Amino acid sequence: MSSNSSLSTMQRLVEQLKFEAAIERMKVSQAAMELQQYCVQNACKDALLVGLPAGSNPFREPRSCSLF
Repeated sequence: MSSNSSLSTMQRLVEQLKFEAAIERMKVSQAAMELQQYCVQNACKDALLVGLPAGSNPFREPRSCSLF
């Protein structure tokens, strides 16, 4: 029984390695350049960089309502 399970394990490993070998790769320098370009192009939409308008900030402290 252990030889069957060992064979099955090895077959799954070979299939996984074949799958990983077929994945298209790119150089880290190219990926970094594309990531940098994406960040620069979308910086105007990033709330952490440009902030949120005061009226549309869902995290602001709620105003208290006082009636006189």
